[in-house]
Amino acid sequence: MRTNTDRYQFIADELNRRRQQHLLRRLRPVTPLSDVLVQVAGRTMLNFSSNDYLGLSKHPALQERARLFMEKYGAGATASRLICGTFDCVEQVEQKLAELKGTEAALIFNSGFQANLTILPALADKRSLILSDELNHNSLINGARLCRCRVRPYGHNRLDHLKSLLAENCDKDFSRILIITESVFSMDGDCSDIAALSALAEEYGALLIVDDAHATGVCGPRGLGLTQDQGVSLTMGTFSKACGSFGAYITASAAMREYLVNCCPGFIYSTALPPAIIGTIDAALDLIPQLSAERSRLQANADYLRKALQALGYDTGGSTTQIIPVLTYDEQATLALSAWLEENGIMAVAIRPPTVPLGQARIRLSLSASHTREQIENLIELFAAWRKNHGL
Repeated sequence: MRTNTDRYQFIADELNRRRQQHLLRRLRPVTPLSDVLVQVAGRTMLNFSSNDYLGLSKHPALQERARLFMEKYGAGATASRLICGTFDCVEQVEQKLAELKGTEAALIFNSGFQANLTILPALADKRSLILSDELNHNSLINGARLCRCRVRPYGHNRLDHLKSLLAENCDKDFSRILIITESVFSMDGDCSDIAALSALAEEYGALLIVDDAHATGVCGPRGLGLTQDQGVSLTMGTFSKACGSFGAYITASAAMREYLVNCCPGFIYSTALPPAIIGTIDAALDLIPQLSAERSRLQANADYLRKALQALGYDTGGSTTQIIPVLTYDEQATLALSAWLEENGIMAVAIRPPTVPLGQARIRLSLSASHTREQIENLIELFAAWRKNHGL
């Protein structure tokens, strides 16, 4: 017979395993002071881990729109949109987003993880085939698993491998084939070739689903992402990164929107986002098309930092965007580097398995348009000092 102690042993065992493998994670309180400064344990630190790429999380326009929407509509949505109805402000924001993205329709979800976890099972059935980039985000991986169908990963950004899988399976008895990828990969900072993927999807009659979260606000014409006018079946993006707010969206055909309203459990059974959040999204969508100078500064800073790190001998992978991995490979070394940077006033979080593949531990640097060149130079000097002392 199991004792009361035995039934909780799995918790202690797993925590001990993670502790021994340098994979244990802990939460810690952080107070944001500005776009790029945070306070941790009473110390002011420069944040190079945030996804607030355009510095909008503290923008006065977002704060004011949140206040106005909350005053008009209240603090909460009170129920799902199919129970209490949709506030008119939500449909107006969805219409604005669809117009900006050049699609027939848009639909707001509560978070990017929730969207990926629930949209994929709504689009696939047990007889479907999912072809998924091997470095896709955890939410896409787990969303694909929940489909309970055949899932085949293809080599990261390897169109030749994807094409061979499509050719091998297009005439088999699958109900449908879904190609799933990110546009900007969240841990590697490189981009997929959306046009080529779309051409393959068209050739083999597959659905192309693209997670545009880390491109939204930053990449593409007017910062509206990398999927615009690319023939993508469905784009998922978030408002929690460059948009400085919270929540997620899909853009697609009107028929696809209606299908998800009727068939996507994560939408059907979730209480809608609070009006204040809808207000911040509304303000961000007004601002983003105008922020070309901020996007140019962000890209220039990323290019400058990436080249400087490479000149010091660091491996930054295939990054071409505001996300720059500094590959350290070893989990313990990555933790040590992150802790040393923190001692020197820099927040740059260690990324370890299972977030990235085994042996691919890294410091993930994430730039904001609000970082100054002086702050970036300070970061480069610290990486130079670490390499000189540790030979990493």
